[in-house]
Amino acid sequence: MLASSTPPLLLLLLLLPPPSSSADVIVTSDTLMRWVEEHGDPLSHLVLDPEAGHLYVGGVDHLYQLTSDLEVVSHVRTGPYLDSPDCLPPIVPRDCPSATPTHNHNKLLLVEAGPGAGPGSLIVCGSLFQGICDKRSLSNVSQLIYQTSNPVDTQYVAANDPRVSTVAVVITTENKQEVGGAGGVLRLMLVGRGYTSKGPGDIPPITTRRLFPVPPPRRAFSQEEELGKLVVGSYSEYNNHFVKAVAHGNHVYFLFSRRDMWHKKEYRTYASRLCAADRSFYSYVEVPLLCRGGYNLAQGAWLGSHGGKPALFVVMAAGQASTPVATGRSALCVYGMAELDAMLQRAQEVCYTEGGRGSSGQEDAYIEYAVSSKCLKLPKDSLSEYPCGGEHTPNPIASAVPLPATPTFTSSTQLTAVTTATEAGHTIAFLGDGEGRLHKVLVRSDWSGDLYGSVLVDKGSVVRADLLLDDSQQHVFVLTNRRVPVSTCERQTDCQSCLSFRDPYCGWCVLEGRCSRKHQCQRHTQPNHWLWSFEPTNQCVTVQSLRPANQSKDEQTQVTLSVVQLPVLEAESLSCVFGLLPPEPAVVTGSSITCQSPAPELLPLMLTGSDHMVLPVSLMFGHVTVTTGDMTFYDCGAVSRLNQSSQCLACVSSVWRCNWCPLDQLCTHNHSCVNQHIILNQRESSSPTSCPLVFALQSSALVPLGLTSTVVLRGQNLDIYTDEAQYVCVVQIEGVQINLTAAVEKTHDNTNTFTCSPHQFQYAVSQLQYSAAVYLRRGERRIDISPGLRLQLYDCSAGQSDCSQCRAVPEEYGCVWCSGSPTPSCVYNQSCTSVPADTCPPPQITHVLPVSGPLEGGVLVTVTGSNLGMRYQDVVGGVTVAGVQCPPQPEGYQISTRVVCELQSSGKQREGPVLVTVGTTPPGKSKQIFTFQDPQLRDLVPDKGPVSGGTRLTIRGKQLLTGQKSDLSAFLGPQPCYIVEEVTDSQLVCQTGPSNQTAEVSLRVLFGKAERTVPNVTFRYLDDPVITDVTPAESFYEGGRVVLVTGRNLGVVQQPIISVWVEPLEVQRVKRRRRLALLAAKQLVFNSSMTTVSERCSVLSSSQMTCPSPKVSPEVKVKGVWFQLDNVRVHYETIKGKRFTYHPNPEFFPLNREAPDVPYRFKPGGVIAVEGQDLTRAISRQEVRARLGDQECVVKTLDSTHLYCEPPEIQPMSVDDSNELPSLQVFMGNLRVDLGLVQYDSDSLSIVPLAAQVGLGAGAAVIILSVLVVILMYRRKSKQALRDYKKVLLQLETLEINVGDQCRKEFTDLMTEMMDLSTDVGGPGLPLLDYKTYAERVFFPGQQVAPLSRQLDLPESRRQTVEQGLQQLNNLLNNRLFLTRFIHTLEAQQGFSQRDRGYVASLLTMALHDKLEYFTEVMKSLLQDLVQQYVAKNPKLMLRRTETVVEKMLTNWMSICLYSFLKEVAGEPLYMLYRAIKYQVDKGPVDTVTGKAKRTLNDSHLLREDIDYCSMTLMVLVKNGVEVQPCPVKVLDTDTITQVKDKILDQVYRGAPFTQRPAADSLDLEWRSGQAGHLTLSDDDVTAVVQGRWKRINTLQHYKVPDGATVALIPRSQSSGGVNQVFQTGEKTPMLEGEEDEGLRLWHLVKSSEDPEIPKHRKSSMRERERAKAIPEIYLTRLLSMKGTLQKFVDDVFVAILSTKRPPPIAVRFFFDFLDDMAEKHGIDDPETVHIWKTNSLPLRFWVNILKNPQFVLDVQITDSIDAVLSVIAQTFIDSCTTSEHKVGRDSPVNKLLYAREIPRYKQLVERYYSDIHSSASGCYQEMNSTLTELSGSFASEMNSLVALHELYKYINKYYDQIIMSLEEDSAGQKMQLAYRLQQVAALVENKVTDL
Repeated sequence: MLASSTPPLLLLLLLLPPPSSSADVIVTSDTLMRWVEEHGDPLSHLVLDPEAGHLYVGGVDHLYQLTSDLEVVSHVRTGPYLDSPDCLPPIVPRDCPSATPTHNHNKLLLVEAGPGAGPGSLIVCGSLFQGICDKRSLSNVSQLIYQTSNPVDTQYVAANDPRVSTVAVVITTENKQEVGGAGGVLRLMLVGRGYTSKGPGDIPPITTRRLFPVPPPRRAFSQEEELGKLVVGSYSEYNNHFVKAVAHGNHVYFLFSRRDMWHKKEYRTYASRLCAADRSFYSYVEVPLLCRGGYNLAQGAWLGSHGGKPALFVVMAAGQASTPVATGRSALCVYGMAELDAMLQRAQEVCYTEGGRGSSGQEDAYIEYAVSSKCLKLPKDSLSEYPCGGEHTPNPIASAVPLPATPTFTSSTQLTAVTTATEAGHTIAFLGDGEGRLHKVLVRSDWSGDLYGSVLVDKGSVVRADLLLDDSQQHVFVLTNRRVPVSTCERQTDCQSCLSFRDPYCGWCVLEGRCSRKHQCQRHTQPNHWLWSFEPTNQCVTVQSLRPANQSKDEQTQVTLSVVQLPVLEAESLSCVFGLLPPEPAVVTGSSITCQSPAPELLPLMLTGSDHMVLPVSLMFGHVTVTTGDMTFYDCGAVSRLNQSSQCLACVSSVWRCNWCPLDQLCTHNHSCVNQHIILNQRESSSPTSCPLVFALQSSALVPLGLTSTVVLRGQNLDIYTDEAQYVCVVQIEGVQINLTAAVEKTHDNTNTFTCSPHQFQYAVSQLQYSAAVYLRRGERRIDISPGLRLQLYDCSAGQSDCSQCRAVPEEYGCVWCSGSPTPSCVYNQSCTSVPADTCPPPQITHVLPVSGPLEGGVLVTVTGSNLGMRYQDVVGGVTVAGVQCPPQPEGYQISTRVVCELQSSGKQREGPVLVTVGTTPPGKSKQIFTFQDPQLRDLVPDKGPVSGGTRLTIRGKQLLTGQKSDLSAFLGPQPCYIVEEVTDSQLVCQTGPSNQTAEVSLRVLFGKAERTVPNVTFRYLDDPVITDVTPAESFYEGGRVVLVTGRNLGVVQQPIISVWVEPLEVQRVKRRRRLALLAAKQLVFNSSMTTVSERCSVLSSSQMTCPSPKVSPEVKVKGVWFQLDNVRVHYETIKGKRFTYHPNPEFFPLNREAPDVPYRFKPGGVIAVEGQDLTRAISRQEVRARLGDQECVVKTLDSTHLYCEPPEIQPMSVDDSNELPSLQVFMGNLRVDLGLVQYDSDSLSIVPLAAQVGLGAGAAVIILSVLVVILMYRRKSKQALRDYKKVLLQLETLEINVGDQCRKEFTDLMTEMMDLSTDVGGPGLPLLDYKTYAERVFFPGQQVAPLSRQLDLPESRRQTVEQGLQQLNNLLNNRLFLTRFIHTLEAQQGFSQRDRGYVASLLTMALHDKLEYFTEVMKSLLQDLVQQYVAKNPKLMLRRTETVVEKMLTNWMSICLYSFLKEVAGEPLYMLYRAIKYQVDKGPVDTVTGKAKRTLNDSHLLREDIDYCSMTLMVLVKNGVEVQPCPVKVLDTDTITQVKDKILDQVYRGAPFTQRPAADSLDLEWRSGQAGHLTLSDDDVTAVVQGRWKRINTLQHYKVPDGATVALIPRSQSSGGVNQVFQTGEKTPMLEGEEDEGLRLWHLVKSSEDPEIPKHRKSSMRERERAKAIPEIYLTRLLSMKGTLQKFVDDVFVAILSTKRPPPIAVRFFFDFLDDMAEKHGIDDPETVHIWKTNSLPLRFWVNILKNPQFVLDVQITDSIDAVLSVIAQTFIDSCTTSEHKVGRDSPVNKLLYAREIPRYKQLVERYYSDIHSSASGCYQEMNSTLTELSGSFASEMNSLVALHELYKYINKYYDQIIMSLEEDSAGQKMQLAYRLQQVAALVENKVTDL
């Protein structure tokens, strides 16, 4: 349909001459672009006129002519116009009702050269009017040169479908045949186009069209026989998708992709070739192109050159599975034209001379396009003699051997376009992609490619296949719609980025200082002037070295630069620039350049803390920087300033050339000093340093505190000082300088000794040692001091608290333990007034840890105290614990204060103190007593847990507190168990870690090295818990809703938890003035909310547990829900694939809303109605409890606004002491709502006399009656229906509650049975029919031998002719005009019955099964006609029944398209439902004669009589290989023998398809008892009981077969008789009611009606009327019980059919989309009508059929009793799909009553299904076509199309004259000669004499 308006579109983009701006390579700056915004999206073609330089752009409904700068010269609108692909032009609305305003898509745009030197023309072809073309002026496209007003069918050129490709090429050839041609020149257009299902269906894939000359009666663009075309056998099979057509040399080449019909039926890309002068297409040959890596679908191509040779550049995409749909994975492959020609020539040669077989005998060439030619063995020189073929040569030829290529470049985004350019001898490929990018690839000589840049042209827009370079090769025109430059060299602003850009277009132009193309650099011919970026050896002009590299900032010198790759200069000069200073002239000598360094005063200031600076030295050519080096300027004065302690040393040893002037205290770069004396830099003088220097301490560096000490220094090289200045010693302590006068003494070795005056040094810090700086000063000069020369002041008393510590200080410090007054302490030896102690006091022990250890030892004992030795060796062998040696550990020893020893084995339990002995002193003894213990483990709980760990184990025992907690460790096998709580003497708790496998492991506890285990107890690591299902999926904020978790191994979990992760809601600041208040509120929210909220779960069994939903605050956002099962965390989303949702709490209103404090008056016997909002949003009725006082109020009904509960008959007691009346409370999870007090109305005794009561009552009655009679009459009518409805619903609900327990028990049994069954289903256990059988049963229901299974029954002499005729009929059917005429003509015939219509539709489905895309188009076309008919009448009635051919076609189409959905999705739940029904029905008695069953959903098939029966088990002997094994089978004693056989076969052949098991009547049942007791049982034998006219069928009860009896099935002997059963396609028909047996009537459980006088047709209606009067509750209970048991399976089937969780089948989306379009087109805005159409087309047309007849899909047996149940379920499905409101009353059919509560839910399901499909994005057309193509290929071989065609011909024969007449009346049919072609078919098929 035509859109109301087409949006403007960005057309194309041109990059103008580049600005000098820096930008990233990938980004395209808008400053480089010029574009125009035009209409015509999508633009499809672009062509350039090389002479005028004009651009021509074709799009939708628009044609533009632009200059090369994109200025619009001319613009033409080419559409929309009234058109239809089904009609031939010219379009006359009266003759073409389907014509609508249609967009014109540009299909071809070509420039045709003019005759001689005359002007050329522009060829324009669109998709309108069957693809006709016109010629326009190149100078002004609005001027028409040629246009046909009345085109004929030979002038239809382009495809009439926007999605089908068309390509063309204009060629000029010699005009041999036509006399008087213009100079013997013939200009032709060769056109390649894809197949279109609409319009003329006989246009070949490649045709030749005349352009010039056009002598009358010739026409331009016409396809003439003598001009040539590619003849094909089947147009739809050879549906070539053309990509490119090019002329090269003497040949024309076409590039296309299509399905390989010869070999694997996969899609491939082909290149075909044709001699330009070959008018007969004898030379046609094609070869597959293989692009390695699975890239099989060509998207775009370009004929360029590579290495000077022509090559075809093709961008290929990988196809999606076996479809023509391209994925994003794509590549560029390059094919040399020489190699392509050689391969094509080879194929020709093999087919001409070798019969198609290569040297290896393989088939290398064959005849393609299903034509009757074949490869030959002509003379060897045939190809050279006939290079373009001839009449005698085979054609069209295809090579079986592909031409391979390795991808030059690959991409994950779909490549869509390619063009190439040659720059400086290199090939550059430009590739467009599907996301609007242009990639630039250098194609190397070995065909490999380098991606060197990508430009984002138009984000998200597809680059069209037409990529063009302009004449200057400067820019690429990109049809996305933009034009971009071939390179962006100018964006690289420096040499390094230019060379690393690696763009073959770019290089660095040295003297111009820019990145440019070669020809843009003026001196590119001279060496080193233009450096190519793609040459890896090229490097920028660089400064290799500077001389000098560094110099003093205080001097000025000549600087020489050595430069690499310096370009040769002519007479120009260079200059040097230092930093930002003015340029200095440079002198060039070879590769060296000399310049003057800047004057010192011009240099910038040096940074503080630095002694040098680095300045860049740039070599400039004019304003262009050629290269840059670095030069260092240093400052010697800063060198000495930065090192005050040794200025001279720092100066003469610095890296710079600095010298020291000692007398001036100056560091300088000069080689002379003011005061003569100089010390040179060590780099220039090899002698030792001659700096004046204090080089050593003569006195000890260790100086004790508090004692007067003298410091003596030694100096050298001090003779240079001749003045009288004094020397001073300076000591710095904690920032304070102490100046001490120094006495100088000269020594013999020319050094000096300086004795500083004595001083008592002090420092405040409490530490043993302090390092103080010391130096010498002479007057104001500071003498250098050797690095690291310092005084070490020390204090003996600091930190040495006892004798052992004091004596442990090294001897050189001279510290002693002085025991004098006032207290013993550690002092310097000369400060001790008494005699220092020689030995220390005995050890003292203050603490022992731990105080217990295991008998085996192995734990570490830590002893702390004082005087525990001066060194580790003092305590070795001196520690005992409770009398047992305890060897100390060196790493734990601390002098005097700590000993750590390892406990040794004691051998027995003992206790005692810890003793430490040091030397000869008495031992130290601890006050704590240490105990050797023997810990025991008694048991552990639990004894199992998950392998992921997390189980808390409680280990009980005694003396578990042995050693420290750090000594304790527990292990389960090799895995640690982490101790988590405080250990007591009798209990230890540890948490298990993960194990790598399930196993039984023992628990070990280590007490140090002592190991203990729990005797005879192991811990079992079991499989982790797995959660398979969680219901429900929602809760309200208050929480407490019971969540049922189903899974496996849940019993192993010790502490299951449900957790909710919540996040506080951000409080938005609304107004500035409320900021503080809001911030406070925000803080409150954050503080009050936790990150997680959790609840404990209760495990019910290993497969189930319940969790209350945690309570969350409404102010938080729920981020996730998970289950923590010990160490296993399971997120809710991973189980259900969706989130767990929280809703606001349900809201209840008080019982008395007007006056909440007033009690609610209640009349006993009724129900209390509670009102509220959203009561069912996150809870069900079963979960709600209500209490009235101390008793329960039984909840009867709950909907979103009401809760009805039934209170006790007598008013309950109150539970609240403050009030006598009971209050009504409702409980929903944690939510508890008090709804107010309730007061019962009581009937108190009247005190008025009886007569008065009667009188008053009569009077009041008269008055009231007279007043209210009118009101009552009115209101009674209006409320009666509602009351009945509610009453029936309530009754049904009560009934269901009553049968609920029974249902649950039944359901449990059934689920057990189904669990066994589900193991079979899913694998080979699902007995799906193969496609052929499925199609047979759906297309031809009820037919014994369907046409699919038949063969063509013809005499051999006629077979070939008839088959040829049928093939021609097939071609005719592929003509849409013929097919629609044929169908309409048949439907117009009187004798063409409804059965005939269905049969013809199915035959057409068979015949066109290999062309489903075409079939779909025809069906849509016929449906459009059907809509037209019904819109005029009553649109709601459309598709209600199958009364037309197209409606049966729709049924078949749906069946074909949904087969895979049945197979993958719906088949399994349908089979489970069937098995569930069968299992349930078989559990109760089934009457074999009437088909009635005790367990059913269908009241008309209900066995109402109470039959006494009991279940029994037979042991059936089954042969399993060699052994015979007994197999238990459950049966009923009332079962007939055939029923027993069926049940046995069901059990023995469980899961096997029904058709693959033996029939029951081919076997006998034999009862075996003892050794020789064999009795054959049968339904009828001499023992049968006969009463009057009635004969009873034998049952197990009749034969008195006991429970547990052994039976066997044996092949039936021929003689034995019995009651036969009739089988038909898996359906079992029970014995007919009136079947006579020697005048006797058969019965089984009940005798059928004995009223012979009532006609049969009235019997049932009377019974119905009887039943309608009242449904006895017991019967309804049976039906409800059955319904409840099957409910889950019915739900599963309905959900599988109607769920949109998985995407609905594409066919459904496509067809619903079509119906929506039809409604829109015809202005039907009533949603109910569209709902009815959808319902009639899918649920009622297809699904109901499948639900009623599972045997159409599954290989199963459907008995009458099962069929009856399925009918009710199918009817429920029908009711669910209707839009009318579903109301039930007492007279409603039973099945409607049964599902009264479910149908509204199912209706919602249907409505959601329809709306989800409607709201999901449409546009599935392409996907649908791919699916149809795949289905055509997949199942076409199953269809016997010849038989179908033959059957169809019978109808043609029957109505032959009418069909011929109809075809001849049609003008388009006359043009296509359809009647004539049908006469040809008739002549061939039955020698019919026609007017031929």
